[in-house]
Amino acid sequence: MSTGAGKIVCVTGASGYIASWIVKLLLSRGYTVKASVRDPNDPKKTQHLRALSGAQERLELVKANLLEEGSFDSIVEGCEGVFHTASPFYHDVKDPQAELLDPAVKGTLNVLGSCAKHPSIKRVVLTSSTAAVVFNGKPRTPDVVVDETWFSDPELCRESKLWYMLSKTLAEDAAWKFAKEKGMDMVAINPSMVIGPLLQPTLNTSAAAILSLIKGAQTFSNASFGWVNVKDVANAHIQAFELSSASGRYCLVERVAHHSEVVKILRELYPDLQLPEKCADDKPYAPIYQVSKEKAKSLGIEFITLEASIKETVESLKEKGFVSF
Repeated sequence: MSTGAGKIVCVTGASGYIASWIVKLLLSRGYTVKASVRDPNDPKKTQHLRALSGAQERLELVKANLLEEGSFDSIVEGCEGVFHTASPFYHDVKDPQAELLDPAVKGTLNVLGSCAKHPSIKRVVLTSSTAAVVFNGKPRTPDVVVDETWFSDPELCRESKLWYMLSKTLAEDAAWKFAKEKGMDMVAINPSMVIGPLLQPTLNTSAAAILSLIKGAQTFSNASFGWVNVKDVANAHIQAFELSSASGRYCLVERVAHHSEVVKILRELYPDLQLPEKCADDKPYAPIYQVSKEKAKSLGIEFITLEASIKETVESLKEKGFVSF
């Protein structure tokens, strides 16, 4: 179990949904973790991390600001690996540049800039997203297989006002250019909608999508997404660090499902729940498509099924008090 014994790694944005799981799994493997958070004194952001097994001995919480150049210098010092997960994810944006684009792009370059100063760092694992993969105007239909060679088109994202997609696309692009220029070993992990159990006490955007369906939403949205379990995503990050053969990008999607299918699964799992009966619009359902699992499997990922992930999400939302039934 203790593959990481004696090794020091850094996780940025450690209080986030995916990052919290990465920290948990790293600690369970014996790593010493330096975790950056915006405010180490905010129990909402740190209590769940301090409570993790091994945290007392091997977790150090450090204050850092994504937009402050050099604020990661001392954090990544002495580390062998850096997991850069810190990047804002929400839909309701007033000022896309300040709220999403700057933190994603400048924040990523700040972290990588700090990494470039420390030769002890063997590899950086970047949390990207399928948001940086699929939005390129190519058709996505049931017989189309999306893979790691796809890149989202920034112009298309900008024209369509897909600000989150744009932030992830620009950040990943900037990261690859920087890594190439500096000869840095970097791997990118590109998960889709991440669901499953929450460690943090606050509600994250992707779990909120499930919560709204079980809390009396009248309709479900006409959208098809890839879905993946947070435990698989966290595990993939660590495998991407540990396996010397890992390189490039890794799409992580258990399967692509329309919101109507998610509602159907919820109905089978929880027959007594009041779930939305109809779609938010009368248009044809957004088509599903396929995402290749070949590269993900090379990391040893055996995906948790969407059904199991949905059940884990709902049970976790109940346990955290976001919903009761």
